[in-house]
Amino acid sequence: MDAAFSVEQVEIRRTLREMLLKESGPGEARAAVLTPAGYDERLWLRLADQLGLPGLAVERRYGGVGCGLMELALACEEAGRALLPSPLTATAAVTIPLVAALGTPKQRAKLLPRLASGRLTGTFAVPDGTLADAFALTATVGPDGAHWAGGGRAGGVQAHRTSDGWRLYGEAGQVLDGHSAGLLLVAAHTGGYPRSRTVVFALQPEALRRVSCTRLTALDETRPQARVELRNAEAEPLGSPDDDVRAALAGLGGQVAAVLAAEAVGAAGRVLEQTVEYARVREQFDRPIGSFQAVKHRLADLYVAVQTARSAAYYAAWSAQAAVGGLALAQALETARVVAGEAIQLHGGIGVTWEHDVQRYFKRAASDELLFGPVHRLRERAAGLAGLFDTAGAREAVVL
Repeated sequence: MDAAFSVEQVEIRRTLREMLLKESGPGEARAAVLTPAGYDERLWLRLADQLGLPGLAVERRYGGVGCGLMELALACEEAGRALLPSPLTATAAVTIPLVAALGTPKQRAKLLPRLASGRLTGTFAVPDGTLADAFALTATVGPDGAHWAGGGRAGGVQAHRTSDGWRLYGEAGQVLDGHSAGLLLVAAHTGGYPRSRTVVFALQPEALRRVSCTRLTALDETRPQARVELRNAEAEPLGSPDDDVRAALAGLGGQVAAVLAAEAVGAAGRVLEQTVEYARVREQFDRPIGSFQAVKHRLADLYVAVQTARSAAYYAAWSAQAAVGGLALAQALETARVVAGEAIQLHGGIGVTWEHDVQRYFKRAASDELLFGPVHRLRERAAGLAGLFDTAGAREAVVL
């Protein structure tokens, strides 16, 4: 692995950071989350047109920039630093990889150019669980690992074939950008009890008339969520309806985890910078609080934690392995939570006021751990994938 960034990667990071500093400061972000879409649509289109942000990791033949996972991770790290309200995570980190991996050639040719242009945004509805469960970052792949899709016989979202196509019935409780996405991917069960399987279905804008999307009140306003209810909604399978997609989703888990980890690291790094700046100017006993040894040690520990999580996220983006990605995501989520909590402590009462930015990063850290964790299950799954635990040997030891 070459740890040095290329000139192109450095330029992507620099350009995006400068643009977000000008266009998406705290004031702009606070205003954007109050709009019906939950983000600044004009800024999103500018990021798509000028930087190709949603299509960074999309092949050129589909209208993308043609970069890789590392470039997308760097872009998401910058978005995390700014707490950018945008459909970047749901569209570029989740929807586009699903379409590229599962879609037929016709579906890829139809959907990927529109997604890469930013004119079409997408999301993935997991009926009963989290994205980490669906991508096998916390759940087991196999007959017993489909609880996130509803169980197979009842609950979740059920799909049935009719004379003119497929219909979906059910609901998903927490869908990122579910109220604003133009392309809705839904994990549903089909085949009945004997041949129960999980299939991903696509609902495009013209098919969303039988879908009720209700925006929810979320802890982190920069990550809008919605409850999606489907009542015999028209849909088409993404790829073949005869294939169970759980193994394919597990294969994408490392990529998704790497991007989510990079975004969490960006938020953790920025809130640490703000805390260091505050410690330099906030005085107590006629001296800056940053001059006290106890505060220095706490900040030094936080710096080491952020750098460790950042290295893990970069390695996960380079390797794209599920076990590595899961560990990197666990490290990043835990680091973001610890750093944001320490930032609240070191800022004192001002840190929890609505006017201060620190509380926004604290809410992001707490929300992300609920949406993409929990940390201990991410680590448990990664350890299992790496073969660190011999379950057969453990059973024999218990018997003895």
